[in-house]
Amino acid sequence: MTDDLTRQIGETRYDEADLTEVDMGAARDPAGSPPPEGTVTPDGVGCHAPSEQMEAQARASGMSEILDQYAADYPQGPHDKPQSMCPAFGSLRVGLRMRRVATMLSGSACCVYGLTFVSHFYGARRSVGYVPFNSESLVTGKLFEDIRDAVHEMADPERYDAIVVTNLCVPTASGVPLRLLPNEINGVRIVGIDVPGFGVPTHAEAKDILAGAMLNYARAEIEAGPVQAPASGKSDRPTVAMLGEMFPADPMMIGAMLAPMGLAAGPVVPCREWRELYAALDSSVCAAIHPFYTAAVREFEAAGRPIVGSAPVGHDGTAAWLAAIGEATGVPAAQVAAAQNAFLPAIKGALSGARIDGTITLSGYEGSELLVARLLIESGANVPYVGTACPKTPWSAPDAAWLEAKGVKVQYRASLEDDCAAMEAVRPDLAIGTTPVVQKAKELAIPGLYYTNLISARPLMGPAGAGSLAEVVTAAMGNAERMETMREFFEGVGHGDTAGVWEGDPNLQPKFREAHQKKLDKQARAAKAQEMI
Repeated sequence: MTDDLTRQIGETRYDEADLTEVDMGAARDPAGSPPPEGTVTPDGVGCHAPSEQMEAQARASGMSEILDQYAADYPQGPHDKPQSMCPAFGSLRVGLRMRRVATMLSGSACCVYGLTFVSHFYGARRSVGYVPFNSESLVTGKLFEDIRDAVHEMADPERYDAIVVTNLCVPTASGVPLRLLPNEINGVRIVGIDVPGFGVPTHAEAKDILAGAMLNYARAEIEAGPVQAPASGKSDRPTVAMLGEMFPADPMMIGAMLAPMGLAAGPVVPCREWRELYAALDSSVCAAIHPFYTAAVREFEAAGRPIVGSAPVGHDGTAAWLAAIGEATGVPAAQVAAAQNAFLPAIKGALSGARIDGTITLSGYEGSELLVARLLIESGANVPYVGTACPKTPWSAPDAAWLEAKGVKVQYRASLEDDCAAMEAVRPDLAIGTTPVVQKAKELAIPGLYYTNLISARPLMGPAGAGSLAEVVTAAMGNAERMETMREFFEGVGHGDTAGVWEGDPNLQPKFREAHQKKLDKQARAAKAQEMI
């Protein structure tokens, strides 16, 4: 590059790549002719666009009602959203775990590839349907017709009870109207949902979107007439439906604790089979084990079912939860006391026999973080900080109050920065969190455990849960010396753009960084000025 050109542009440059001519997409012609290649939505919004731009386009395309409902159900915190995986993974996981339920995605090919890859990584053993699109089919409405044709082709009552169709970011931003799909085809139910990354904060809440949509459909079926009984038959006792994916042993343990009260454990929502939805809505009470299922709770409340928050974790949590369930179902106090007397001593014994000695910071995005913190504290651990990517709801209030009374800082809608700052400030004996939190902890020679795979995948309820965490937590805390040895071994390899083993000093470009920072500052000032206008 010549010196004249450098002076003319007024900033440090290394090539002329930014001067390359780019063909820009054009707005849709009023006459309805298809746009040139390169346009993704009618306003040129692609999956790479900022979330604000995607949301504005979606509202302009008639999706305001859905986005307003999501904003009410899943309020975001002071930051944009927690840094978790694509939210659609949550709803996709729910659908893939159900028997006789097919799943179909409509979104950018890169998004569909990533979602299906992660789904199969987590053990899905069935295909995921995909309806591809291009610029023309998206803006002319042909994509909706393709989805409708695909649903008709797939709707085989011999194979499926239901088909779930999910719009990802770009189809939602373009207003692809899944609500116009038939409710059923050949007896196969059609459930259409929108799960855009710019409207749903976490994958945990996307589970609620699909669970709520299915409960809504099932409730309408119940109101219309007789429905199928559960495969295992109808319980001869009043049942308690449970909200939230749990370790398989937990519902059985809850059922054992309910038995002295004359109650039985009902279905777990998200369900594994469509007919379980009917049994869940037929339960006497809904236990919001995971407290972020706002849409699902709305359906239970519409069915006239009371909601009980928290869960039977630890000694105090189990005592309070059994009392709350007894009150909600009208069980006599003597029967509630019988259940408490039968299980509380065993829980106390399990806790005293599996003590945890150390300081732990805890964070995650599964929705059960407050429950795990309670269990750790009753096991003897010092837990000064709990961060959850999920929002504050009335059904987590008992857990938050209990933790705060113990001096715990509870952070709802916790960001990665919140979790890392707490871990760095506390310097715990163990950091339990998401992958980047654990990575940061290990860089600081602090032992870490990945929450999703190593903590939430264990029993938590009743006597079985009381001692379940001690072994893995204590073993991890014992790795402090090993972590320090590893830190010393890798000392000097660098961080960020200086990571690696260098024979000389990295080739830094401070002038370029300074010029680039000035450009970013200028863009930020322009954006701020635009907001004021």
